[in-house]
Amino acid sequence: MTIDLEALYIDLHRHPELSFQETRTAGVIAATLAELGIEFEEGIGKTGIAAVIRNGDGPTVWLRADMDALPVHEQTGLEYASTARGTDPAGNDVPVMHACGHDMHVTAMLGALEKLVHTKDEWSGTIVVVFQPAEEYGAGAQAMIADGVLDRFSRPDIVLGQHVTPLPAGVIGVRPGTQMAASDGLTVTLFGRGGHGSRPHSTIDPVVMAAATVMRLQTIVSREVDPRDVAVVTVGSIHAGLKNNIIPAEAKLELSLRYPDDAARARVLEKVERVVRAEAAASGAERQPEIVTDHTLPPTINDAAATARLTAAFESAFGDGSVVDPGMFTGSEDVSWFAREAGVPLVYWFWGGVDPQRFADAAAAGTLDRDVPTNHSPFFAPVLQPTLSRGIDALVVAAKEFLG
Repeated sequence: MTIDLEALYIDLHRHPELSFQETRTAGVIAATLAELGIEFEEGIGKTGIAAVIRNGDGPTVWLRADMDALPVHEQTGLEYASTARGTDPAGNDVPVMHACGHDMHVTAMLGALEKLVHTKDEWSGTIVVVFQPAEEYGAGAQAMIADGVLDRFSRPDIVLGQHVTPLPAGVIGVRPGTQMAASDGLTVTLFGRGGHGSRPHSTIDPVVMAAATVMRLQTIVSREVDPRDVAVVTVGSIHAGLKNNIIPAEAKLELSLRYPDDAARARVLEKVERVVRAEAAASGAERQPEIVTDHTLPPTINDAAATARLTAAFESAFGDGSVVDPGMFTGSEDVSWFAREAGVPLVYWFWGGVDPQRFADAAAAGTLDRDVPTNHSPFFAPVLQPTLSRGIDALVVAAKEFLG
């Protein structure tokens, strides 16, 4: 059989699903694996799938693709743009879009498996493919690990993965060492004393407390982190109050923190907690703030020797200039949990999804930030080709490089 991969991608793009809700997506994957004659198990870590191809003696290579979408209203104008809606964890009805390209990840992985099945005479060993849910929540990899994926399948000798990104289509970006930052998601609850909006003196206003906290948090990176280091402190959500003449009793902040390593993480977390507690005290709060860690993601660190080996393989396969060092991304990933838990090397790379001429024109005009949408944008949409074919070929080259 031959999979119509472009049609499969369009179908996935039209039908995105939120984290841990990827039941239709998992069904499409399962049906395709069955057509290819590949052994697989469903329902690992709720909606995850693991597939295995055994082909004689040799190393075990794990390949990973994530499959969840985001609560974003698509504005790409594509004929196959998503109009899907879903229910978020808070019970809200939200638009849903593959604004991070995970539909491309799934399609490229299935295309790579088709090639690997048809070229078994060119490699030996075992391939385990993980179709992972809930990367956007930073929870899917650990959910699959907790469900025994490392024990139910051959343990890896190396873990490989890729992510589509705003590089020119055909270009691969990879570097040794820290490829993506570590991150924490925090929910901070500030407690005041509610009352009538006309009598603020009888209250402890958590809205003012929250505003002061947000502004003070911005000084951590600008005034307490060495300018040569990397750190991000973002307050992405603030919720307080229901009516203009009622001073509420509490306010909630949701924070996203990023750093290159565990030492920087410890320093930034200490500073965030200090600021939050100090602003509460300065506001006269009668109850200590609550600081809850919603998720923690380690840095995505590429093994130096394996990265050098794979870079050479990519350059040999795709030509000089096809591989670039994209620098460290301050975005975060949970793919490295598989390698960390197994105690094996990881190589995680990016591949371009932007029309090369459009990228070149924007670069020449100095308008890349404005004219080339990034992941999570409502305008983000990789060009179908050659993005898909390069993503497939990159996975095939990578798998064969580390197989027998």
